[in-house]
Amino acid sequence: MNILLVEDSIKLRRSLRIGLTGAGFTVDETGDGAEALSMAISEDYDIIILDLMLPSVDGMEILKTLRRLKKQSKVLILSAKDQVNDRIEGLLNGADDYMTKPFSFDELHARLITLTRRGGLTVEDDCIMLNGYCIDLQLKRFLFNAAEVELTPTEYKIIECLFVNKNRVVSIEKISEFIVGRYDAIAKNSLEAHLSSIRKKVKSLSEPLPIKNKRGFGYIAAER
Repeated sequence: MNILLVEDSIKLRRSLRIGLTGAGFTVDETGDGAEALSMAISEDYDIIILDLMLPSVDGMEILKTLRRLKKQSKVLILSAKDQVNDRIEGLLNGADDYMTKPFSFDELHARLITLTRRGGLTVEDDCIMLNGYCIDLQLKRFLFNAAEVELTPTEYKIIECLFVNKNRVVSIEKISEFIVGRYDAIAKNSLEAHLSSIRKKVKSLSEPLPIKNKRGFGYIAAER
């Protein structure tokens, strides 16, 4: 699940990114309104978490522009503007939800899960299927035709990152951030070694691991 996090407070943005990444989301972030608008137009994010009071372009203008351009990303406004009129304006201009600051991360997470259930963003039973393989996001298991494939925690996180973003190329940097966080990194050869280990574990199965290396771009979990 791809999220664009738009928040001008560096401290809050970092805290949210850590929490969201830990909850299994893939997160892009910015604190600038103009950059946020450019990113939201050029990429098809599943959800945009949008502050309203931003430098360059304010959040409400970003929202109006995205809806005028028929962008389908779900938008959750997260703002200190807590008056009823503010919430009404946001919802009438196309926001899918509106939360005021201060807030509970657990509530934000619950609202994001609710948004993913609208418009077919989630996979039923929290299981993502691909060519007979299934990743169970609740139980943290990787299966093929209902039989579990034993993975290490790092191997599981790699598979989770790619399956959550299936049919999309995910850069090595994004995979690394998903696994160990933004301020650490895993080397490309280490990532390939983990994938090689996973491929060996499924070698005897009737379907190869549905993950390919897009040289120069990253990796993709794709249907055959």
